[in-house]
Order: sequence, then C-alpha cells, then structure tokens
Amino acid sequence: MSQRQPSPSPRRRSVLRGSLAVPAALAVPALAGAAPSLALSGRPKAGWGVQAGDVTAHSGLVWVRSDRPARMIVETSATESFRHPQRWRGPLLGPDTDFTGTTRLRGLPAGEQIHYRVLLADPDDPRRTGKPVTGTFRTTPKGRKQDVRFLWSGDIAGQGWGINPDRGGYRIFEEMRRRDPDFFLCSGDNIYADGPILPSVTLPDGTVWRNVTTEEKSKVAEDLKEFRGAFRYNLLDDNLRRFNAQVPSIVQWDDHEVRNNWYPGQILDDARYTEKNVDVLAGRSLRAFSEYFPVSTLPPGDEDGRVYRVLRHGPLLDVFVLDMRTYRNANSPNRQPDDTTGILGARQLAWLKRELSRSRAVWKVIASDMPLGIVVPDGRENFEAVAQGDPGAPLGRELQIAELLRHIKHQKITGTVWLTADVHYTSAQHYDPSRAAFKDFAPFWEFVSGPLAAGGFPATKLDGTFGPEQKFIKAPSRANTSPAETPQYFGEVDIDGGSGELTVRLRQEGGGVLFTEVLQPGRVGQ
Repeated sequence: MSQRQPSPSPRRRSVLRGSLAVPAALAVPALAGAAPSLALSGRPKAGWGVQAGDVTAHSGLVWVRSDRPARMIVETSATESFRHPQRWRGPLLGPDTDFTGTTRLRGLPAGEQIHYRVLLADPDDPRRTGKPVTGTFRTTPKGRKQDVRFLWSGDIAGQGWGINPDRGGYRIFEEMRRRDPDFFLCSGDNIYADGPILPSVTLPDGTVWRNVTTEEKSKVAEDLKEFRGAFRYNLLDDNLRRFNAQVPSIVQWDDHEVRNNWYPGQILDDARYTEKNVDVLAGRSLRAFSEYFPVSTLPPGDEDGRVYRVLRHGPLLDVFVLDMRTYRNANSPNRQPDDTTGILGARQLAWLKRELSRSRAVWKVIASDMPLGIVVPDGRENFEAVAQGDPGAPLGRELQIAELLRHIKHQKITGTVWLTADVHYTSAQHYDPSRAAFKDFAPFWEFVSGPLAAGGFPATKLDGTFGPEQKFIKAPSRANTSPAETPQYFGEVDIDGGSGELTVRLRQEGGGVLFTEVLQPGRVGQ
C-alpha cells in the first residue's frame, strides 16, 4: 500500500499562510470586524476563509464570502510563489447570496497541485482589493499509478455541542488535515439547523462545556437569515477554515440541514417552529446550502438543483453521492409490500443504476447519507432509514435497495463500497446473501464513521434482510455523550496506484486506528 506521509508537504503548508491570518473568534461581528491595516481600510475582507469542491481532472470550484459587496477574482498557479498566475473573473458578491460566491476553474492540468488565491475587489474601483486568501488542492489524476487518499465523516455541531474554545475548537479537523487527503467526503448533517447552541452545558461530572455562540444559532433555523447563520457558524472555527483551505470537499446533506428526520410534505408538530411546512424550511435550507458549499449540481453552476451526483477521481475511483432525503416517502412502519418511491425516489434510482453501469473505475464508492442495515427508528412505530427490524424478505424502502443490489449483481458491477455516517458511532458491516433473506445480490461492505463534532449515541440493532454481519463497532453506552467524554470519528480510504488495493481505516480523534480492512480490486465478497 501507499506510504504517503500523513502530514502535508512544505509547499502545501507554506501556501496556506495567507488563509490563517484571521484569528479565532467568538462571534460573527468580531470575525468580520477584525482590524485591518491602514492601507487596506475599507476594502473587502474574506474572513470566512476559502473552500474548494467537486474537483475533477481539469476543473474545480472555489468558494469565498466577503464582508461587503465585492467582485470575486481567483488566481491560480503551479507554484506557491504565484509566478505567471492565471486569472479568473468570478461573480459579484452581494446580499442576494449572503455575500458568498463560487467560481468554476476550467482547463486545469490533471493530477497536479493547484495553488489559488482569492481577491475581493471593490465593485466601483477594481484596483482596490482586499488581502488575498490562499488555498490549494490536487486535481484528479488521469493515470492509474497515482495513489488516492480520502477521508469521510459527518455530523457537525450537533446536540448542542458547538465550538468550544477551551478545547481548541474542532480539533479533529486539524488532525484530518495532517492526513493530507486528496478530498473529504462529508456524509451529511453539516449543520444542525434544529439544534440551538447555548453558551454552556453542564456535563455529568459537573464540569462545564462552553460554546461559541451567535444570534442565529440561539434558536431553530426557520427563515433564510437563520439558515445562513447556521451554515456560517462552523466557519468561525480556525481548524475548519485551515482544513478547507487545503482539502477540497464533496458534500452531501441529510436531515439536520433542515430538521431531525424530515421528509417531503411533512407538517411539523413542534412548538419551537412558527413555520410548520417542512417543504418551506427545506427550500430555504437548500438555498443556504448552495450558497455556503461549492457543489457543481446546485445553482449557480447547475439550475437542476440536485445534491446527488457522481464525481470521477481518475481510473481508480468514482464517488456516487446520494440524496436519501429530498425524494423519500414519509417515515412510516416501513412494511409496505410495494414501494416505488422508497428512500431515493424513482428518478434518482434510475440515475444511480445507469451511472454505476457506465462506470469504468476500479472502485465505486456509494456515498450514502444513511446506513442500509442499521435500524434507525423515528419514534415508537416509524423508521427513518432503510431497515425496519424485520429480518425477512424486503419490505418498504428495502425494496428499492434490493432492486439496486440485484442490478449491481446482474450487471457484474465490481468494486462497490458503501460509506455513511448519521448514527453517531463507528462500525463496519459485511453483507452476504448466504446470511440474508434476500439472496439475489453480491456481497459488499458498508463502513460507518462519525460524528465529527456532535453527541455520541449507543449502537442500534441490525436488520437481517440483506445479511449484515458487524465486523467492528465502537459506540458509547448512553445517549448524547459530549465530545469531551467520547472520541469523535472519521474514516480513511487509501487506494494503491500499483495494486489497486483499497484499504479502509476507521479512526478516532487522537490518531488511533480502530479497524482496518483491505479489499482487492475486481472481486466480490472480499
């Protein structure tokens, strides 16, 4: 396997200096109003850092937020000295997008380190620009010989556990940055729009957890301003801003971007909300989501407005990003004998089957925002994910997954691996038809990791319909343990460019490897 060093090379480290100039802050006004030098007084500032996302062999998206109206300008170079830079004229940033903007870079060289810097120019005087903010990313390789490394996890600022300055904020992002991945897959619950952040929480041992707070995070998000503030909250953390400047992202969403366990058409019975129509809330959240993350299939890049998409990372890897939230049917006992809507919707399922069949990558990672065989309840009678605890033949949403698994087998699609988060613990499940009630599929693995900065929860049971066997699990024994009490988790995937082997490591905060599985290319069953 690859012997890539876990810490970034000097050229990657030094190019980030400009992005680290903004100090940690306790609230939005303090961050936005950090005193500039006299020469830069009155010029646009990018105190929220930069992000890159949905990077391909020849393109990538770069994101920034200004503190006032500004023209976004991106310069790229093959070197951190920015000799002979190429300039990209981006959008005009204004209040209609909360002063955020994304610029698509095209015609980039494949498999190369790209250094970029974002300048914000006064719309009335382009010569007046603020201090550049720098970042870097690697474009995807064209050849198979280059190794691939990426990380995945999810669940940030959940259950009231926000940015704690006493602990150094979201420390796990600095740990992940030092792994020097090609990209980070965030498996959903990027924010907790339904989870207010209070100034302090008393822990079971009597100690106090202290949070950075903002006005928008003092209540559940309902209007667009509050959703924008919820997405902006995490960017107060300097570890996350530093991580974003070095590691491009592939982002998907799940329920907490809107509200716990939501589904289309739901009418809320929750006294905290004055807006009861979840479709209205979801529309506002999706707008803020598209403003705060560089996602290629969302406006302004794509008017279709899809979160689901496929990202091709050279000959070794395709990443299929699912949306198990937008097109699902209502949460129910999930035992209906016929279900064409399921958890993906008919259109997304057809897309996924088609794109998997077209894929020529050695490995096809299916980025699922919810697990397949882990039972996730929604109240006493209803269920939130795919499984419902009945180990017999597929029912409800399981029917759609059975159709997909049957397609993968009959089309002889090899190298599928499922990655997810959601349940706030880490585990590894192997699915095999010899153990299953439904047998018309090829064996596969599902790996779970998370949370990154949220409460830990006990493990729930497995559903036997697709024959899962839990090869590893680590979970707390009680609900909503704080990040101070139990470790946070992320997963790491390495693909060796020579052998094609894929190695999955489940990691915990502090650097420990909890579980390792090596998968061979071109095989089923592993």
